[in-house]
Amino acid sequence: MKIDEVLGIDVSKLTLDCHLHRSKVHMVFDNNLGGIAKMLEWALESEDKENLLIVFEHTGLYSHLLIKSLASSAYLFQVVPGLDIKRSLGIARGKDDRADAKRIALYGYRLREEIMPLRSCSKSLDLLKRLMSMRKKLVVQKAGHMTTLGEQKRVLDQEENKTLFQVQKEIIAMLNKQIAQLEKEMDKLIEQGPELRELYRLLTSVKGIGGVTARFLIVQTSGFSTFKSWRKFASYCGIAPFPNSSGTSVRGRTKVSHLANKEGKTLLNLCATSAIQSNQEMRAYYERRVREGKNKMSTLNIIRNKLLARAFAVVQRGTPYVDTMRYAS
Repeated sequence: MKIDEVLGIDVSKLTLDCHLHRSKVHMVFDNNLGGIAKMLEWALESEDKENLLIVFEHTGLYSHLLIKSLASSAYLFQVVPGLDIKRSLGIARGKDDRADAKRIALYGYRLREEIMPLRSCSKSLDLLKRLMSMRKKLVVQKAGHMTTLGEQKRVLDQEENKTLFQVQKEIIAMLNKQIAQLEKEMDKLIEQGPELRELYRLLTSVKGIGGVTARFLIVQTSGFSTFKSWRKFASYCGIAPFPNSSGTSVRGRTKVSHLANKEGKTLLNLCATSAIQSNQEMRAYYERRVREGKNKMSTLNIIRNKLLARAFAVVQRGTPYVDTMRYAS
């Protein structure tokens, strides 16, 4: 595959600002099916389809139609994080959609030999991702109402504020109902898809990894196809420790990075806590390190990495996790 031209696209709600790097031409199209078709026709005037790489930032729902259209027509494309583009180009002054499209095209052209074209997700995986996103929003709303209600009960008179408390209790009950409905639909979706069902079965065989984390791992790795190793995914989730040293004078503490998928970090932290309580091996490991005077959070982070490594291992091996400590005499 030889990439001769890169099309950079700045995706917004209504428009697609497009820039061809080598041809140095710019055009704006509507962000709808008709506009996307015109954009592709325009792009292919200067380059063959197999030699064209299309690069754009992930903008959630706004880029959904574009991804769907490119995947269905077998175009070479990649969706990249905005922070990657921003940091790769150094200091940049000014900002508008035209300039952003140009910068995205330059980023793609510089890394055209390294960028791996994106594989489209299956319809089931795509729907699972949207359901999980909605569940996350509802869980956040529920937590907010529960916190507010708890604080109000602590301070306000319950007889005088009976209606206020009752309304919030009803909202929380409704959110619980909707969350349960979403989880039921996700379980149904996983059960109907043989590949998703097998991945879910393998992941939940690891002690400490529950249904919510299993679904998160499946979605964020696109069915374990976008991350080559568990170490790369650990870095993505912000649980991989990195050194902090320079020359002979700077000897900082090895620590994890704040650039992370915070949801994944939180879920893996809950998994590690659960594993310490329910997994005899993990509990023994944790207690031994604590007795030796090791840092508790450092030990917890090691367990997070152990669980992630096991999750990737069972998927790559294709067999459930075996708790060898059960057979120890």
